[in-house]
Amino acid sequence: MSIVAKWLTACGLWMCLTGHGLAAEFTFVAFGDTPYTEEEENRFVGMIAEINRAQPVFSIHVGDFKSGWSPCTDALFMQRREWFNLFHQPLIFTPGDNEWTDCHRAFGAAFDPLERLQKLRTLFFADEFSLGQQKISMVRQNPGYPENARWEHQRIVFATINVPGSANNKAMPKEKTARDMANDAWIRAAFDTARTKSHHAVVIAMQANPFGSDTERGAYAAILRALTRETMNFSGEVLLIHGDTHRYRVDQPLADPRARATLRNFTRLEVFGYPFQNWVRVRVSERDGKIVFTPSPGG
Repeated sequence: MSIVAKWLTACGLWMCLTGHGLAAEFTFVAFGDTPYTEEEENRFVGMIAEINRAQPVFSIHVGDFKSGWSPCTDALFMQRREWFNLFHQPLIFTPGDNEWTDCHRAFGAAFDPLERLQKLRTLFFADEFSLGQQKISMVRQNPGYPENARWEHQRIVFATINVPGSANNKAMPKEKTARDMANDAWIRAAFDTARTKSHHAVVIAMQANPFGSDTERGAYAAILRALTRETMNFSGEVLLIHGDTHRYRVDQPLADPRARATLRNFTRLEVFGYPFQNWVRVRVSERDGKIVFTPSPGG
C-alpha cells in the first residue's frame, strides 16, 4: 500500500479529501445550578481550580449561579462575574430562572424580573467576548437578546439560548412569546450556519429541562418544536446541554412526532446541580466520519 493510500485509509477518504474532520480531539466543560449555599460558595473556587487544571478549550455554565432563595442583588451578580473571570480558559454563561424570572419572590428581594435580566445583560453580555481570562469572540443576537451567543470550534457550532426553568417565565406571557420567537430564530441560525459551512455537529446550551412533566413540556413546546425541526433536517450530531432538575444524565429523549421514533442524532446532557456540586467533562472526537460526544463526571 502506498503512503498516500495508507494516509487516506487512516483518516477516512472523504474526511481527508474535504478537510471537514476535526483537526484534533478536544475537551470542553459544562456545569450549572451552582453555587447555591454558603458551603457550595466556599467550594466553588476550588472547583474552578480543578477545571483550570483540566485545561478545557472552554467551559459553559448553563445558568442558576445562585439559589432561588438568595437575593438577586447587584453585589451578588458582580461577585459571580468575578468568579467567572477566574477561569483560565473562556467561560460562557447563559442565565437561569434564579437569576431573573424568580427574583420577584420576597426572598429574591422582590426585584422586577425584566430589570434583573437587563442587569445581567449589562454585566455579563455587554460585548462580543466571553468571560474568563482567555476570551473568545462570539456572535450575539442583537438587538434585544445579547445573552444568546454563537461561536464555532473545530467545525462544530455552539450556541446558547435564554430558556429559564420555572416553566419558562410563563407568568409573563408577552415576554415569553417574544423570547420563544427569538430563541427559535437563534436555533435556526445555528443550524443554518452548520449546514452552510458543512459542519458536522451543533451544540445548544440552555438552563431549563424541556423534557419534564406535561405541564413543563407545554411551557417549552416552542423550543422542543424548533429542536425537533432542525435536528430532523440536519445530518450531523446534535447535543443539547441543560441543567434545571439537578440530575446528571445522558440520553436521547427527542422523537420524530410523525414516526414516533427516537431521533438518533440528538443527545441530551443534563449537568449536575445542587446538592451535587460537580462539573462534566465532554470529550469530542470523530469516528467513522461522525462527531462523538463523550461526557463524564469531572470532579
